[in-house]
Amino acid sequence: MAGIYVHIPFCRSRCIYCDFFSTTLPPTWQEPYVEAIGRELELRAPKAISSLYIGGGTPSLLAPEVLHRLFSLIERHVPLAPDTEVTIEANPDDVTPTWIETLRETPVNRISMGVQSLDDNILRTLRRRHTADKARQAVSLIQEAGYVNLSLDLIYGLPGQTLQQFSHDVRELLSLGIPHLSAYALQFEPDTPLSQMKERGEVGEADEELSLACYESLLDLTAKAGFEHYEISNFALPGFRSRHNSSYWTGVPYIGLGAGAHSYDGVSTRSYNVEDISRYIQSLSHGTLPSYAEHLSEEELYNERVMLSLRTSEGLSLSSLLRDFGPQRHAYCLRMAQPHILGGRLKKTGETLCLTRSGLFVSDDIISDMII
Repeated sequence: MAGIYVHIPFCRSRCIYCDFFSTTLPPTWQEPYVEAIGRELELRAPKAISSLYIGGGTPSLLAPEVLHRLFSLIERHVPLAPDTEVTIEANPDDVTPTWIETLRETPVNRISMGVQSLDDNILRTLRRRHTADKARQAVSLIQEAGYVNLSLDLIYGLPGQTLQQFSHDVRELLSLGIPHLSAYALQFEPDTPLSQMKERGEVGEADEELSLACYESLLDLTAKAGFEHYEISNFALPGFRSRHNSSYWTGVPYIGLGAGAHSYDGVSTRSYNVEDISRYIQSLSHGTLPSYAEHLSEEELYNERVMLSLRTSEGLSLSSLLRDFGPQRHAYCLRMAQPHILGGRLKKTGETLCLTRSGLFVSDDIISDMII
C-alpha cells in the first residue's frame, strides 16, 4: 500500500539551514491551499494507504478549522484504517493545550517535533522560534494528553556546539521517555541563509572529528537506552519505527500532495509538484496536476537501491539486486563491496550486505564506491 505525504509549506519564520520549500505568506492562504490539496487528492487518490504524513513547513501553524478541513478532505477520498500511521510535524512553540485539543479531534496518532538543540544560544543562531524550556514543556503536554508515539529531532555539528552539549541533549531527550529519535548532521545547503553566513565568515562547518564524535556518542547513548538503530539517522524503541519514512527507504510507492511535494510510483517514475503556491492552487482549480515526471533509468534505479538500502539496518538484498538488475550489476556490486568487506566496513550475511559500526562513519564513501 502507498503512503501519502502532505506538504504544508507555511512558516512563521524560516530557519537558517532549511532548504525545503516553504513560505511566510499570511494565514489567509491556508484555506485555499488546503482546498487545492483536496482537489489534487481527488485526482490521485490510492485505494488504500499504510501511512499519512503531514510535514512542512510547519503544519502545526494550521488554524484549527483548516486542519479539520484537511482531514475531512483526506478521509473523503482515502479510507484511513484504524492502524494507519498518521503523523504530523510540530514546532514546540505551537504545542499548547488548545492545539492538543484540536489534534484530539483528528486521526493523528504520531507527532514529530523538531527540537534541534536544547541550548538557547544555538536555537537563536538557527532562528528557531522556541526555547529549550518550551521544547520540554511541549513534550510534557503531548505525553500528558496520551500521545505515546512521539519523535524528536536533533542536529549535530551546529555552530558553537560541543560534544558535551550534544551528548547532554541526547541524554535529556531519551530521559523524557520518547520512543523515537532522529538526529542529523548539519548540512550547508546552497542558497540558504546558513550558507550565506558561511561565505561571509560568520559561521564555519564543524570539525569532522567533532561530528564523528557526536555520532559515536549518539550510537552509544541510544543503544544503552534500548533503541534500535534502524536507519543511519533514525533510532526507535521496538515497535516504534516510522512506517512512513521506512517506505522511502524500501521503494514503497508514495504520493506527495501540495506545492513542492514529490511522488514515486514504486516502479520507475518520480513526479514533482511546482514550488509555487499560486501556480499550484490555480492549476488545480482547472483540474490539472501541477507536476512534471521523471522516468528513472536502470542505472539510476540501481544507484537508489544501493544507496537507500545500505542506510537501513536490514541492508542490501543481493538476491533482490540480482532479480531486478541482472548478473552484471550484481557482480559489479559484489566486486566494489569486497574491499569494504575485507576492511570490516561492510558485513555480508548470506545474501545481505550491511554497514558495520565502523562503516557507518564512512557510509557516504562506501555508497559512492558501490554506485555507478
